[in-house]
Amino acid sequence: MPLDLFPTPECVHWGFFDGTLPPVAEIASGDVVTIHTVSGGTEDLPPDGGGMTVRPEHRRILAAVEPGPGPHIMTGPIAVHGAEPGDALRVEILEVSLRDDWGFNLIRPGAGALPDLVPKGGRIHLPIDRARGTVRMPWGLEIPARPFFGVIGTAPPPADGRLTSIVPGAFGGNIDNKELTAGAVLHLPVWTAGALLSVGDGHAAQGDGEVCLTAVETGLTGRFRIELVKGAGLAGPWAETADHVITMGFDPDLDEAARIALRAMIALISGRTGLSAEEAYRLCSVAADLRVTQLVNRHKGIHALLPRWALQGAS
Repeated sequence: MPLDLFPTPECVHWGFFDGTLPPVAEIASGDVVTIHTVSGGTEDLPPDGGGMTVRPEHRRILAAVEPGPGPHIMTGPIAVHGAEPGDALRVEILEVSLRDDWGFNLIRPGAGALPDLVPKGGRIHLPIDRARGTVRMPWGLEIPARPFFGVIGTAPPPADGRLTSIVPGAFGGNIDNKELTAGAVLHLPVWTAGALLSVGDGHAAQGDGEVCLTAVETGLTGRFRIELVKGAGLAGPWAETADHVITMGFDPDLDEAARIALRAMIALISGRTGLSAEEAYRLCSVAADLRVTQLVNRHKGIHALLPRWALQGAS
């Protein structure tokens, strides 16, 4: 029977990645799994009587699960049978759907891309029309929903200990890349036995940068096909869509994040086409786009997008 994993106190972890965390389920390579998530701590819930529905399992999690160093409530981890360090997971995102009728957006003074712009900050709750696929802002604007998971990651090496869910890394995690919606494929390195995949941080909508600190944070349901790639030897995550291949870089310095993403794209091009590093570098300059993924996760993110057509025609 396909795995259908719901967020209960027994099936989530809050605010951290840890390679020693026991899995809540195990799957085989090629299995299709459905993962449901919740987003938000007690202070993030909408007020009672406001027409927004908080799921009972969300309240149970908040009452029973101890928060970690980060804000993300992640469903998992899921072990993949036979996964070992040096392998990779091919995570095909088959479907992402809105689960809740509300989301929230937060500005925290001292955080975000402009930490001093709004001295008081604050949290707003945003109605989500799941049938129409829209989010309504307080001033009446309706934003088209484009849901994706901000956090998809394997576990870091057990020797790294417990890591905050805020900072993305070579295991993926808090990537916050809005290209990772339905139809995308995310490739993640495996750093520990079983891979230990976790998913969370649902976003109904986000702009590149996620500049004020959060997107429209909400609960989502995702359906994934997860395949094990033996001996892949990936150094970090990369992704592909119908139109692009995508490499990523994370670093406290945005320029270094860009260099990491660019070096990864040059290596991908050379591996796919046989072009030299110099030729691949030139191709990046004329055909690839470097975009700011996010500015708010301590380690900033850059992703490089190269159209698939640019990989054609080379020997």
